[in-house]
Amino acid sequence: MKTALTIAGSDSGGGAGIQADLKAFAAQGVYGMSVITAITAQNTTEVRSVQNIKTSIIKDQIEAVFDDIQVDAVKIGMLSSSDTVEIIAQAFEIYKPRFIVLDPVMVSKAGHHLLQEEAILALKDKMIPLATIITPNIPEAEVLTNSQIKTEADMEHACMKMREMGAKSVLLKGGHLNGDPNDLYFDGTDFYWLNGKRIHTQNTHGTGCTLSSAIAANLAKGAASFEAIRMAKDYITTAIAHSLDIGHGHGPVHHFYELYKHAKLSSI
Repeated sequence: MKTALTIAGSDSGGGAGIQADLKAFAAQGVYGMSVITAITAQNTTEVRSVQNIKTSIIKDQIEAVFDDIQVDAVKIGMLSSSDTVEIIAQAFEIYKPRFIVLDPVMVSKAGHHLLQEEAILALKDKMIPLATIITPNIPEAEVLTNSQIKTEADMEHACMKMREMGAKSVLLKGGHLNGDPNDLYFDGTDFYWLNGKRIHTQNTHGTGCTLSSAIAANLAKGAASFEAIRMAKDYITTAIAHSLDIGHGHGPVHHFYELYKHAKLSSI
């Protein structure tokens, strides 16, 4: 069985972070492992508090996994501090994972800042150059590129700037722009648009985590980058379309909708 490792924060509400990543891995048919970088006390409406994990524990978690288990792909989410970025980058220099999908998590759905200001520079200098694919949304890309993104031409320009930072390829998610959520993939040479239809629901907690994890899972299974992204976009679109009314705020997507549907059909 193929494997994938998530390095991210824990979401006590279960909709995003480590919890969403492991659900997405399972739904894609890969064995999931985790390195927890921070613990958040959050639900569908708020992030109440955040506790960063000591870098020595993060290092031990990474080494414990890589020293024993084959890691076919890595997904990186919430890193929070520059020290966390540094310790992970050092580990990657040793273990050299083949695929790294970087989701530059900066702000929670409820508006809580999850990446410290001083960590942004470390992310750009240390982590982006290691990424096989970086998957920012529009606000994240604006911070990384220090520019405004209002049009499709702006998206193309931002992709090129992030590619210049060292990422092998960029998936810029367009859901924050008006109209349909059309995403842009840049492989360093060509641009590819992945068009979508906007689904009107407030239950979108964990969409970025889930998408990036599905991409990592598909890479682990041997898909080429663009195909891994295309399949992941189909997956998250279905998960959003059948999202769950859990909690009083932004509910989670349905990570296992297709599996549950198949199970019900099989039991008839």
